[in-house]
Amino acid sequence: MKRLIKYITFSLLMLFTFISCSSKDKEPILKVGMELQFPPFETIDKDGNPYGLSVDLANYIANKLNMKLEIVNTAYSGLIPSLQSGKIDIILSSMTITDERSKVIDFSIPYAVSNLALLINKNSSVNSVEDLNKQGIKVAVKKGTTGHIFAENNLPNAEIMIFDKESAAILEVSQGKADAFIYGQDTIYKAYKQNEDTTKMNLNPIGDTQYWGIAVKKGNKELLDKINQCIIEFKEEGGFDKLSDKYLKDLKQVFSELNIPFFFDIK
Repeated sequence: MKRLIKYITFSLLMLFTFISCSSKDKEPILKVGMELQFPPFETIDKDGNPYGLSVDLANYIANKLNMKLEIVNTAYSGLIPSLQSGKIDIILSSMTITDERSKVIDFSIPYAVSNLALLINKNSSVNSVEDLNKQGIKVAVKKGTTGHIFAENNLPNAEIMIFDKESAAILEVSQGKADAFIYGQDTIYKAYKQNEDTTKMNLNPIGDTQYWGIAVKKGNKELLDKINQCIIEFKEEGGFDKLSDKYLKDLKQVFSELNIPFFFDIK
């Protein structure tokens, strides 16, 4: 009888262990699409692990949703197709909310504001966006970005040079092969600081104010509502202020001196 009781007890223990392990193995996964080439928002650390402001925000959202986070490193131009095909659940990759994108994906409420700016070759006659739309002016853009869209829509007289990586566009400007590069203010600032001998910058916002949002598959209202609530709670908890101090402290000071709205100053 004792042996039977021991056997039953052991069997129940093994069953419980199996169920526990199985439950853990089946923990829901939140697949977040990012292009890990945009420090300090989305990049990798010295060990090759995802790192940055967006990664911290993604971790917060996954924890709030009781899900395991999986970062899926994806080329920027492939993010929307990956979302549509179900390879990822959300896009959190410093993506600007646009009317065109909103036709095929759904965006969260804005969590950041980011405008376009100019990195300019030091010897170029270009000083502002008004100088770009001229014959002989070469403008570098990154494929699929709002800078690319702006150039295509507003600079018919300029030569548009399209690159897959912002580093290539920056190099073209630094070497004088392009007059200017249109991109987000933070990247333009960092590129200028790294190339002060060969470039100049104009951080004044280009075009309409732009907002970043988190994207979900079209029609996925349940997930979108959860994401929106996470953004609201993160802001109320001071999360964006903490991320600013961790990743963007110097840049925040520059923006303040130039009287330019900072990333998380959304009214």
